[in-house]
Amino acid sequence: MNNVPKNLKYSKTHEWIRQDEESLTIGITDHAQCMLGDLVYVELPEPETNWEAGQECAVVESVKAAADIYCPVPGEVVEINEALLENPQLINEDPYGKGWLFRIRPFDGEIPSLLNAEQYTKQVASEAH
Repeated sequence: MNNVPKNLKYSKTHEWIRQDEESLTIGITDHAQCMLGDLVYVELPEPETNWEAGQECAVVESVKAAADIYCPVPGEVVEINEALLENPQLINEDPYGKGWLFRIRPFDGEIPSLLNAEQYTKQVASEAH
């Protein structure tokens, strides 16, 4: 199994979520980047845009395929990882660190139910069958 840090939350669509002081940092999981392969392009949401949970908000493209990134929580994008625009491979190299995608400030503290590391690991294992 790929790396699944226990301190993060996960969506069923393979995004990870880290609670920061005033925002949530969002990225794609190690499993997702492994499935995609070498990333060559990233399209991120514009700062100060609002998104609903489950809405397509970003795209990552690899030599194999393109994948939509879904906003895991409703909120306003407050920052994007501009380093990815020049170097999308940061996601492959460090998906939980330098490869984060964007930060979002949730509306009214709304955070829908997300998976913990154990639940996410089980989901990925069930997808393999």
